[in-house]
Amino acid sequence: MMKARLHSIAGHVNRRGQREVYQKNIKITQLGKRGEIDEAIKIFNTIKFPNTVTYNSMISAYAKNGRINDARALFNRMPFKNLISWNTMISGCLYNDSFSDAADLFDKMPQRDSFTYSLMITCYARSGFVGKARGVFDSMPDKSCVACWNALITGYVKNGMVRDGRKLFDEMPTKNLVSWNTMLSGYTGTSQMCLAEKFFEEMEEKDVISWNLMLDGYIEEGDLDAAREFFERITNRNVVSWATMLSGLARHGQISDAEEFFNGMTDRNVVTFNAMLGAYVQNCKIDEALKFFNEMPEKDAISWTTMINGHVRNGRLEEAKQLLDRMPYENVGSQTVMILGFIRHNKMDEARRIFDGMRNRDVICWNTMIAGYAQHGRMDEAFQLFQKMDQKKIDTCNTMIVGYAQVGKMVRALEMFEQIWEKNVVSWNSLISGYAQNGLYVEALKSIMLMIRDGKKPDQSTFASGLSVCASLAVEQFGKQLHNIVVKIGYVKDMAVSNALITMYAKCGNILSARDVFNDVDNLDAVSWNSLIAGYALNGYGLEAVKLFHDMEGYAVIPDQVTFVGVLSACNHSGLVSAGLTLFKCMTQKYGIEPLAEHYTCMVDLLGRAGRLEEAFELVRKMKVQATAGIWGALLGACRLHKNVILADFAARKLLQLEPHKASSLVLLSNIYAASGRWEEVERVRHSLNQNGTVKEPGSSWIEDQRQILVFRTDDYTWLQKTEIYRLLQVLTTEMMEVTCLNYFESVLVDVR
Repeated sequence: MMKARLHSIAGHVNRRGQREVYQKNIKITQLGKRGEIDEAIKIFNTIKFPNTVTYNSMISAYAKNGRINDARALFNRMPFKNLISWNTMISGCLYNDSFSDAADLFDKMPQRDSFTYSLMITCYARSGFVGKARGVFDSMPDKSCVACWNALITGYVKNGMVRDGRKLFDEMPTKNLVSWNTMLSGYTGTSQMCLAEKFFEEMEEKDVISWNLMLDGYIEEGDLDAAREFFERITNRNVVSWATMLSGLARHGQISDAEEFFNGMTDRNVVTFNAMLGAYVQNCKIDEALKFFNEMPEKDAISWTTMINGHVRNGRLEEAKQLLDRMPYENVGSQTVMILGFIRHNKMDEARRIFDGMRNRDVICWNTMIAGYAQHGRMDEAFQLFQKMDQKKIDTCNTMIVGYAQVGKMVRALEMFEQIWEKNVVSWNSLISGYAQNGLYVEALKSIMLMIRDGKKPDQSTFASGLSVCASLAVEQFGKQLHNIVVKIGYVKDMAVSNALITMYAKCGNILSARDVFNDVDNLDAVSWNSLIAGYALNGYGLEAVKLFHDMEGYAVIPDQVTFVGVLSACNHSGLVSAGLTLFKCMTQKYGIEPLAEHYTCMVDLLGRAGRLEEAFELVRKMKVQATAGIWGALLGACRLHKNVILADFAARKLLQLEPHKASSLVLLSNIYAASGRWEEVERVRHSLNQNGTVKEPGSSWIEDQRQILVFRTDDYTWLQKTEIYRLLQVLTTEMMEVTCLNYFESVLVDVR
C-alpha cells in the first residue's frame, strides 16, 4: 500500500515537473520572439533537467536575436539532438546569413526531411548560389514536397531568373497558391506587368496576397491610374492593400492624394498610420510628419524609426537624438538609423557612442558602423571593429573590401577577399570595382574572367565596371567579349550596361557600334545621350555631336552639366567656334546651368585654338569659378600654338602655382621660348626644373595581343623584342609626321630628362 502511494506521489511530481518545463519552454520561445533574450536565458538556467524541446527553444531564441555563436555552442552541448534540433540550427544560420555554417550542418546531418531540403534550397538561393540550390533540389529522394519546389522557384525569381522559375513552375506535379503567388511576384518584381496580368487571369484561386502583388507591380511601374483602378477591384482588402496604395502615392509625390486616401479609410491601425507617416517623411514634410506622429493613437518601433529617420534625412540630428532618447524601449533599428545619421554628417564619435551603448546589435548595425569608418577612410578603426564581430558575415567582409579600395589599399582588399569562404557576386564586384578605381585595369579584367570561371554569374555592376575598364584601356576585343556575355545572360536591356557599352565602343574608336547600341535602347535616359555625345566628341565628330544634342532636346530630355561638357568638347575638337559660343550661351540662359571649370576649359581651348587669345583670356578673367590647372593649361597650349610668349609666361606662372611639381607645364613653356629663340629663358626654365626637383611623368600605353593586354612604359627596355619595338615606333612616328604635315623644325622641343 505504502509502495503504491509513493509511486503515485513520484508520478505526480514527475508530471508537475514536466508541466513546468513545458510552460518554461513556451516562455523561452515567447521571450525570444519579443527580443528579450536575457530573460529567456534566465528562465533556461532555472531548468534543472532541460529536455530536447528546451534546447531547441533556446537555440531558436538565440538565433532570432542575432546570437548565432551562442546558438551553435548550445547546439554542440546538447546530449541528444533530434531532427528538429538540426533543422532549428540550420534555420538559425539562414536567419543570420551564416550560409557556410548551414551547409556544414546540412552535410553532417544523420537524417533529413523535406523541411531540411527546403531550408537548404532557400539558403543557397538567398546567397546567390542558385546552381547549388538546384543541386540540393535534384538530390532530394522524394520530390513530392511542394514547399521545396516553391523554395527553388523563389530562388530563381529573387535572383532575376524569372524564365527558369517559370520553367520549373510548369514542371511542378502539384501546385498550391504559394506556388502561383511566388511566380506572380517574379513578374511583378521585374516590371513584366503584361505577363503578370496574363498570369493573374490564369490563376484559378487568388487571395489578398495575389491582389496586393499586382497592386505593388503597377505602383513600381509608376502606373498610378492602373493601380487605383486595380485597388477598387480588390474585394478583400487588408491593411497591406491600403498601406501599399498609400506608400505608392507618396513615392510618386502625390501627398495630397495620399492624405485624401488616408482620411477616407474606415478601418485604420498602426500599419496604415505608419504608411501615412512615411508618406510625409518621404516627401520631406517633416513638420507635418511630427504633428501627425504626436497625434497617432498607437506607436510601434516602425513609427519611432520612421520619425527618427525623417529628422536624420533633413539634417535635424539633435531632434532625431531627442526622439531616440524619448523611445519607451530600445530598438536596434531606431538606433542604427541614428548611427547612420551621424555617419552621414561625419560625426563618427557620436555614432560610436550610440553603438557602444547598445545592449543588442544585429548584423546591419555592425555593418553600418564598420561601413561608416570605411567611408571616412578610417580603416584601422573599421578593422578593429571587424575583428570584434562574433560572426563575420559576407556583407561585412564586402564592406571592408570596398573600404580598403577607397583608400587605395588593394593588397589588403585582396587579402580580405581571399578570406571569404563562399564569395558572392557582391564580393567579386567589390574587388573588380576597387581595381578599376585604383587604375589597376588589367587586374580588374583578370578578376572578371576568374569570377566567370568560378561559376558566378556577373550582374549589371560587374559589366558596368568591366566595360568601363575596357573603355579606359581602349581594348575593344575584351569589350566585345563582355558584350557577348551580356547578350547571352540577358542584361542587354539594362540601362547602366547599355550606357557602359556606348562609352566603351566610343572610347575604343568604334563609333558605329556605339551608335548601334544607342539605337537599340528602348528608353534613352540623359546618360545614354551624354555617352554618345561624348563619344562623338572624342572621335572628332563635332557636327554629329551638335546634331545629337538638338535631337536630345527634340525628345524632351533635359541636358545637364555633363551634356554640355560633351558637346562643348566636340565643338572644341572640331573647331566649331560659332556653335560652341551659341551652346555656351544656351547652357546659361536657356537651361540656367552655371558653368563649371570643365565648361570653361572647353571654351578657353576652343577660342585659343582659333587664335582668339584675347577673348579666351577675358573669359578666364571674368568667370565666376576658380581657374583650374586645366584652364591655364588650355590657355598655355594655345599660346604655344600661336607663339604668344607674354601670355604664355603669365599662364605658365599661374599653372605652376597650382601644380608646382609637375613638369609638363614647364616643358611646354620651355618649348615656347625655344620656338621664339629665347635661349636664356629656356636655360632659366631648365634650371628651375632641376632646382625644384620636378620629374617628368613617364608615359605608358597598352595593346591587345592574343587575349593578353601588354603594357609599355617610357624607357622600358625589358621586352625581349625591344629592338623591333623601338624600330617600329620610329617608323610610325615618321609616317605620322608626314601624314599630318607637321613642321617640327619650326619648334625645337626641349625634352627634360
